[in-house]
Amino acid sequence: MNLICLGISHQTAPVEIRERMAFAEKELPDALRDLVSLEGLQEAVVLNTCNRVEVYAVAEHAGNGFAGMENYFRRRFDLAEGDDLPFYRKSDREGAVHLFRVASGLESMVLGETEIFGQVKKAYATAQSVGTTSRVLNKLFQQSFQVGKHLRNNTQIQRGSTSVGSVAVDLAEKVFGDLKRCHVMLIGAGDMSRVVAQSLLSRGACSVIVSNRSHDRAVELAEAIGGEAIRFDDWESRVPGTDIIISSTSAPHIVIHAEAIAAAMKSRRGRPLIVIDIAVPRDVDPLVARIPDVYLYPIDALSQIADAARRKRETQIRQCDQVLHKYLEEKGIAALESVPPTYSPVRAEQGGTAG
Repeated sequence: MNLICLGISHQTAPVEIRERMAFAEKELPDALRDLVSLEGLQEAVVLNTCNRVEVYAVAEHAGNGFAGMENYFRRRFDLAEGDDLPFYRKSDREGAVHLFRVASGLESMVLGETEIFGQVKKAYATAQSVGTTSRVLNKLFQQSFQVGKHLRNNTQIQRGSTSVGSVAVDLAEKVFGDLKRCHVMLIGAGDMSRVVAQSLLSRGACSVIVSNRSHDRAVELAEAIGGEAIRFDDWESRVPGTDIIISSTSAPHIVIHAEAIAAAMKSRRGRPLIVIDIAVPRDVDPLVARIPDVYLYPIDALSQIADAARRKRETQIRQCDQVLHKYLEEKGIAALESVPPTYSPVRAEQGGTAG
């Protein structure tokens, strides 16, 4: 038996590919059931974020497991056989250490990203609720939470901007120099928009409008930051008075169309509009970038800022690697001690805690 991980991330694939392979949250239970029904796969957890899609599984044979999962992705997302998909494949110790680094924020676009820890916990909890984890993945994910907490408590990994949302605001501030005269519109009111809103508040943005399909959630977020909530159908009418749009919805399709932005720009008299899209799949039509005086930054554009920050923090990265290495020397990897040569199916043993 082998512990295996198959995935793509911002390090291996641009957003154009990542968005084609992203699961909607409501699709995850069926996807998990599909995965453990593949021949030779016994357990599965799917980690699906804006910057990565990964499957952690227990397989009778690593090679067959990887092949089965890759074929599943091709069928699920209607990917051509000839497409060269930039999957990475990690097994046993390499796969376990990779998850530990992911949960700690070491593999994130933004070093020390705070959201990823909760996303890993949510992925594990979803798999537990569906019944696709057992002895090996229970131990693996529980230890990943311990490692994540250990690194955050014993290193300086969380210094500086530690989320994609805060880096998006860094970008806006870099463009304008000062946000105190900027009028900002947030499209979406989820966790990432909340991070963006809090960062905007701390930078002194002049005003913040929140628009969301669920108006109640828009109102809740707007009230928390002293902003204004508007109905989703009304956001286009407010573009003429907006300097920055930051979009982060969970929609599986485009929500900001080029035609709407082009129409709004007619009344702006050449004033520039910054549009930052941090959603995967993308919220903003790529054709928006062709509109005069509109500057579109997709999520991958944030990597340039994040990479510059990462280079400045090489010492911290080395420190984190040393702390992780020492931790694993002392504690070992519990999940690998649980992988027997032969293994009963996941349905025979379920449970564990969310950490």
